[in-house]
This record gives sequence, C-alpha cells and structure tokens, in this order.
Amino acid sequence: MTVRDIILVQQRELRLALGERYIGRDMRLPPGDTSIIRVIIGPRRAGKSFFAIHELAGSGTFGYVNFDDERLCRLSDYDEIIAAVDSVYEKPETLLLDEVQNLPQWELFVNRLARQGYRLTITGSNSHLLSNELATHLTGRYLQTAILPFSFAEYLRLAPHELTTQEKAAAVFPYATAGGYPEPLVKQFASRDYLATLFDAIVYKDIVKRYRIRSVKGIEDLAQYLLSNIASEYSYQSLSRVTQNKSTMTAQKFVRYLEEAFLFFSVPRFSFKVREQAASNKKIYCTDTGFVAARAFAVSENRGKLLENLVAIGLWKRQLAGDASVYYWKSPQQEEVDFVVKQGNAITALIQVCADLQDEKTRSREIRALLKASRDLSCDNLIILSMQEEKTETSEWFGMTGTIRYVPLWKWLEEPAIGEPQRAGRARSPVQKKR
Repeated sequence: MTVRDIILVQQRELRLALGERYIGRDMRLPPGDTSIIRVIIGPRRAGKSFFAIHELAGSGTFGYVNFDDERLCRLSDYDEIIAAVDSVYEKPETLLLDEVQNLPQWELFVNRLARQGYRLTITGSNSHLLSNELATHLTGRYLQTAILPFSFAEYLRLAPHELTTQEKAAAVFPYATAGGYPEPLVKQFASRDYLATLFDAIVYKDIVKRYRIRSVKGIEDLAQYLLSNIASEYSYQSLSRVTQNKSTMTAQKFVRYLEEAFLFFSVPRFSFKVREQAASNKKIYCTDTGFVAARAFAVSENRGKLLENLVAIGLWKRQLAGDASVYYWKSPQQEEVDFVVKQGNAITALIQVCADLQDEKTRSREIRALLKASRDLSCDNLIILSMQEEKTETSEWFGMTGTIRYVPLWKWLEEPAIGEPQRAGRARSPVQKKR
C-alpha cells in the first residue's frame, strides 16, 4: 500500500467520523494563522481528535493525517506524507496532524511545516506533549487547548430533549458515578469496565512504559490510594508511608507522573506567604469521577467527596484556561473552606460544597468557616453548593456577619461561576463585625 493509499483510507475514516453523533464541546479552537501552531492535549479517549475534526470542518477544508498508523511512522522521507496529502486534499493550507507524537522527531517535521506556511493543528497524548516539551520543541509559537471528559453541561446535551430543573438536579449523581468520558456515554454502554481498563492503560502506557518505572507496584498502590481518598489532604511523606514507596522523592515523582497523565490534579492550601503555601499539604482530586466509581474502595461512602470533586474539576478547567487560580483554605483551628478562587491579585469567591445541609451541626460548621475565611481573605462572595437549596441570607457567628448565597449544585455545574475581581481601593472588610 502506498502512502497515498493510506491517506485515502484515512480520508474515508475521517468522513465516517464526521457523520457520527457529536456532542458540542464548551471549548473552541483559538484562531490560527501560519505562525501559530494549535495544540490539543488531554487524556486518552477524552475526544481530542473528534473535537479537532469538527472544529476544523466548520471553518473550511483541511488535510488529515493520523499517525496512529505504524506504516507512516516507519517512513524515512516525510515529504512523501505531504505529497500524498497534497494529492488527496488538493494542496490544503490547513493540516490536522493527529497523535503526532508517534512520529519520530515530530517536532522537526511540525516546525518545518509551520515555516512553509501551513496552518497546523496537532493532537497528542499529553504525556508526550507536555508544556515544557512544547516550549522546547515549538519555541513558544503555539496555543494550547485542553480537552477533558464531558463537563456536566456537555453531559446534559446527551439528552434527546430539554431537561427540567428537577431532571437536571437528578442527573448530578449519575453523572458523578458514570463520569464524563464520551464513548460509553454517546454509545450508551456500561462505563465501569471501560473506565477501569482505561485507567490501567493510562498508567501503563503513559507512565510505566514512558518513564521505564521498575516499581510498578508502587505506582499502582499510589494511584489506588489517591482514587480512594479524593478531596483529601496529602503530603509526600504520608504518601510514601501508605504506599510503601522508598522515599518522599519517589512519591513526589509518581504524583507528578499521574498528574501529567491527566489522571489527578492537586489543589494547594492558600496562604499569603509563598513559602508557607509550598510547605503545606495539598488536596488531591481525580480528573474524572467515573474513575473513582469504577476503581476506588467504598464508593458509597464517598458521595460528598464525589460532589466536591465535581466542583474541583469545574474550577480546575477554569484554571487550565488561565481564568483563575484555585486553592483551599484552613484556619489554625482547622476550619476549612473547600475552594478559594483567585483572579489576578483578587480573591473573587469562597465556595463550600455540602451534599446535605439538613444537619444543623454541618450547616453551622460550613457557615462558620466561610465567615472566618471571608474576614481573613477580604472576600464577600460566599457560596454554599448543595443538592437543592437556593436562597441568599445573612448569617452571623460570634459578631461576624456575611451574606451567603446557597446555589443548587446542578445549576453551578452547568455554568461554573468564579466571581468577578473586586474593585481596587476597597476600604472595608467584607465581613462586618458588630460593635
């Protein structure tokens, strides 16, 4: 089979893919020109290629090459690929290079095509297209878009009709347990076995194989422990003990690998002192709660933490897009606020997540932490997310008062709000202390 034959077969596959059902994503490709390479990264099976072909199809014709074909990767003369693409697609100005990391010395090839004036969009497994590698290989001439599993808003688009508010509220926990990976949701098959297999594949192909890890049991144990302890604090020292890794350095390295593979992400503790922030524990979250339901222990006991993880994902996506920075807050008395949202130099939101506010002790604890954090961090945008409650009320605790908005979780997940930066020169603390 010639190179042109391979490109022809891939063109047919492209047309078939464009004919399949597509759930519109919240992300958009940035405008591209001949000097900027558009890079799409994300975990395996999250829909990077599908997103790319539909985005490009809406803006005109483009040439397509999928480097998941080993026959292309064995070529020594890459000009044969471009000649075949020019022949099949009639010399396109725009190219989509799918899974380009499989091509030896892909970065030299991509840079040459950019110099020749092609408008390039490339996709790849994030473990091969990390930010530091991109900065080195593409010398800063790229814009990056992260495609993750479906958000709650994207998940709702799977429904054949518009949902009522009650149906949206009822969809939160099924979404949390099924996760957002597109294939089982769109094709409507059980996700548990699919996600368990996918999780293992990412660990082995994107981490163990790539980094030639010898202590496979160590990273397996760590991944399992983190899955079973989402929304919990950790230190590298504690992780090295519970997973029987030899050192804190090994634990730190393994956490970094798991985060680079888009399986987990960490949220740091907020402090105005950089050194104190760096030395404090972090909290761990999974990038898709379906993995937790498929692989973690005692999922039934994790309902509240699953919901907190959903909010963390929504905020983390805003952080990946450069809209905000996300932290958690803890007082010396161990009161905790789940999320502190910072935009620029201003803290714009303090968010608590609570599965059930019926218990008065729980409600009081959540309110007390919010009011203390509001006073200490000078932020008056106070939010409590729960399953149903929706109102705004003023609360008081030991002379401190603040206005708290109670927002149904489904409504926030559909459109995550992070507040607006407060105006400079604010003279008063947001929490008023009675005289």
